[in-house]
Amino acid sequence: MTVTPLWREKARRLRALHLEPSILVLVNAWDAASARVVAGAPGCRAVATASHSIAAAHGYDDGEHIPLDLMIAAIARIATAVDLPVTADLESGYGDVAATVRAAIRAGAVGGNLEDGMKPLEHAVRAVETAVATGHEVGTPFVLNARTDAYLSGPPKTALTEAVERGTAYLDAGADCVFVPGCTDPKDIRELVTAFGHGRLSLLGVPALPRPAELAALGVARVSYGPYPQRWALEAVTRHAEALLAGRPTDDPNGHSHP
Repeated sequence: MTVTPLWREKARRLRALHLEPSILVLVNAWDAASARVVAGAPGCRAVATASHSIAAAHGYDDGEHIPLDLMIAAIARIATAVDLPVTADLESGYGDVAATVRAAIRAGAVGGNLEDGMKPLEHAVRAVETAVATGHEVGTPFVLNARTDAYLSGPPKTALTEAVERGTAYLDAGADCVFVPGCTDPKDIRELVTAFGHGRLSLLGVPALPRPAELAALGVARVSYGPYPQRWALEAVTRHAEALLAGRPTDDPNGHSHP
């Protein structure tokens, strides 16, 4: 398997974006159309996929229920649709981390998320090591965002300690940054930044999370929005559909009223 100079340049660019003064904001896409919309928005510097949203678009529940070939095909369409670096949500690796990372790279992704599901730490570290090694095998580093679910499924009192232990281990294993969804408290965020270092912490944009500018001031490298962009889009479709089906007028995005 070979990668092009353009792929290498995109991987280099994605890694560098984590170290810039302004936080990397990733609005997650789930198909070519949403990817083009996101990439066309002023200030967009990279595109992330959302496994939950891709699965939903194909009629599957989240959690690796969608067949891997369908997930990879969606990633490929997104990567082909935009000129920006694409980082892919690879869930837990679909049972074969090396094969999944290779498939994602072949599809055009230059980085990816890999979640631990709170598996025993040694197993989770091995998965990170495998993903990193697979990236190197193809000739350039794969920008790995190693996710820990310490704040989602662990005891709240030990979430910070667990996240620090796991995140530090993933960075030592070669991950580029650590994704800690569920962490929203500024005090905890500061401690995670201190533990991981500059350009290493990634968070999920939920309503309770501080705004991106505040996160940047705290030292957070990136924030992504997971399934929320698709939900926002579907809420808009629902609103317009209900109005049209009830015989009420509804405004389209260009301000024209439809009877």
